[in-house]
Amino acid sequence: MAKKLFLGARLKRLRRDRGLQQTAMAGLLGISPSYLNHLERNQRPVTAAILLRLAETFEVDIRSFASEGGDQGSAEQLSEVFADPMFADLQISRQEILELSDNSPGIAEGVTRLYTALRERRLAPAALGAEGDERALITPETWVRDYIQSRSNHFPELEEGAETLGGALGDPLSVAEPLRRRLNEAYGVSVSVVGPEELQGASQAYDPQRRLLMLSSLLRPENKTFGIAYQLSLLEFHPIIARLLDAARPPDEGTRHLLHMSFANYAAGAIMMPYGKFLDAATRFRWSIDRLCAEFGANVEQISHRFTTLGRQGARGIPFFMLRIDPAGNVSKRYAGDRFPFSRFGGTCPRWNLHAAFQAAGQAVTQLIETPDGHRYFTVARTIERPIKTELSGGLLAIGLGCSIEHAHKLHCAEGIDLDRAPVTPVGPACSICPRLDCAYRATPPAGSRLAVHENRKTISPYPFVA
Repeated sequence: MAKKLFLGARLKRLRRDRGLQQTAMAGLLGISPSYLNHLERNQRPVTAAILLRLAETFEVDIRSFASEGGDQGSAEQLSEVFADPMFADLQISRQEILELSDNSPGIAEGVTRLYTALRERRLAPAALGAEGDERALITPETWVRDYIQSRSNHFPELEEGAETLGGALGDPLSVAEPLRRRLNEAYGVSVSVVGPEELQGASQAYDPQRRLLMLSSLLRPENKTFGIAYQLSLLEFHPIIARLLDAARPPDEGTRHLLHMSFANYAAGAIMMPYGKFLDAATRFRWSIDRLCAEFGANVEQISHRFTTLGRQGARGIPFFMLRIDPAGNVSKRYAGDRFPFSRFGGTCPRWNLHAAFQAAGQAVTQLIETPDGHRYFTVARTIERPIKTELSGGLLAIGLGCSIEHAHKLHCAEGIDLDRAPVTPVGPACSICPRLDCAYRATPPAGSRLAVHENRKTISPYPFVA
């Protein structure tokens, strides 16, 4: 603390991410609102005592919060933006990017949103309509993904309600029948398993006139249970979800509807795996996915997703991040319990061995990776089957799960690995220009990946783009 720390922008961003007014945050930190205002405006340095209170109250990593690197997640996104050929002549240095993300996080986010809109306009111009509808510049998927990440994929109100309900339903292994009864007795909704023809390819459908939830007969048991929990969440937590939607202020009805679905999905997972029971079991079983699947009657994807939501104050789990990809490299799901420098505009770095899972179906493939900011992560990749498997659909997807190297010793899948001496693979964001020109993968992209050709540089990036 010999050096004075002026961290106003980071304090303000933390406060806004937690949805707090200055008065509320000041009360939690035990300081006056005027003093907090001085801190946010860099008129006072952040003291060691304030840093400790931040760590205790908001469970922030002091080293990361007070580091000179700024918001690494924002910096990595800006690095992807300025790697675009249109900025090549500006020769923007990483130091400039770090200064922008640190000192002006709002402007940095604005630049990232504008570039996101530009990319989506390039990739899907037809979606804008004949007159270039401005509302289509940021897709609902992009907005919802960013909003959930800004809350570190944790929603306390939903957690509390789901834990109370899940606890009342009894043994997680036999929760399907109690879920049916609750849906029927409380809301008059019955559940029927029907053939896929009746649902026209959908996995489930709700008929409000008949008060009937229909589930596809092709769904696996754990996905049927999740479907019932999803419908119950829409009804049981309607007031909570409505408040969350109003607080989020999505820009249009399409985005609001998608966020509504996301909240119901979140609650369904929390009902099947109540927070306290799940965290206790995860700790006892050393975060073994297979043991937890058996304990809660869930599948690998449901367990992995639940790992990323354990951010309860005072009872935090390991801050995992998770991706789901198909064999072509398309990212269809990504969440993080903490900030992780996901590629915002492309797929995954080819040096991260997610694709190796497809060559070792059913096995866990581990790897230590290092991101450009110098942080190291322990990762594990494994294949999963789609919720509905038919003769015509490709059966496998891959899940990538990881956490900071400092937590790896707690994991069952890291047993027997010398974390201090194991080889570490440097990875970079999968942006439109390969951040590592020495990458041998450039010459041999995976089968099925889509290649992006940059005319002005005559180079090819093997990174798959995400629609």
